[in-house]
Amino acid sequence: MSKHFLFTGILIVLLSLSSIAQDRKIIPDTVLINGDTLLMLGDSIIIEEPVKEIFWKTGGNYNLNIQQVTLSNWAAGGSSTFALNSGVTMFANYKKDSKVWDTQLTVNLGFNRQGGRDFETRKTNDNFVFVSNYGRQLSNLMYLTTQLDARTQLLPGYKYSKPAGSENEIRTKISDLLSPGYLQSSTGLNLRKTYEDKSKLSVILSPFTGRFTIVMDDSLSNAGAFGVVPGENVRAEAGMSLAVGVADYILMENVTWKADLNLFSNYERFGNMVVNFNSIIRLKVNKFISTRIETAVIYDEEVYIRQDDGTSKQAVQLQNLINFGISLDF
Repeated sequence: MSKHFLFTGILIVLLSLSSIAQDRKIIPDTVLINGDTLLMLGDSIIIEEPVKEIFWKTGGNYNLNIQQVTLSNWAAGGSSTFALNSGVTMFANYKKDSKVWDTQLTVNLGFNRQGGRDFETRKTNDNFVFVSNYGRQLSNLMYLTTQLDARTQLLPGYKYSKPAGSENEIRTKISDLLSPGYLQSSTGLNLRKTYEDKSKLSVILSPFTGRFTIVMDDSLSNAGAFGVVPGENVRAEAGMSLAVGVADYILMENVTWKADLNLFSNYERFGNMVVNFNSIIRLKVNKFISTRIETAVIYDEEVYIRQDDGTSKQAVQLQNLINFGISLDF
């Protein structure tokens, strides 16, 4: 009987200890180091790493479009052609407290090659655009902004024509690297808004704008091209400007629109506008393939366009490209 009592007592003690062990709470020790409170569990210290703030956001897009037509003994006629258009856009945006700094670089280059003509390879697209603006926040949507806008091209541009009575084409050089080049610096108020779908709107009104037209090619400079005084390389103007930008605007699913409009008016002839408008509609098929519809409109009364009859006159410059090919975001 005593053995039964002893066994029962031991069993009760073990059950009690097990219950106490299950109810026991493990409370970590607290360590104070240089004013920071750390939690230590056993021999380990639990440290919560602070969330690192990210002030810079960088990225871009590369696109490549190729078209080829090969004809051999083709009864319907025609000629073989090859076209290539490529472009890259890169951006670096900074935001900290009341300061913002947005920078974007866009470079495009395109060629077309067609057999059976005097100059088989010809440039179809060529532009270099660098825009950077720095702003300080004045209110929820308003910033005081300084912007730098630089535009030019990379390779020589030619006008192709066929003189009367001649069977052969000739080409006349009408542009080149930094011929023209445009440098515009402005300071003013910037209305910035980012919507819930991450589309962005920016409107910059600047009453203090300096615009410089650069023509470094001697032959073009001597001809007074792009409004410079013949023989000079730079034409300076003071005026006001309006810049409107729309980015990542969603037209419909997988279709986005990006556009920028820049207007400049010289104070000496106030009201006569220099117009630069660029629009890109992107139809995304997947992460690697997309269709791009690119439109550019330029008007500058100081730029005279050479016509087929040999005369030159003021005219609206229009470029429209429809590309289907590889598109890579990075």
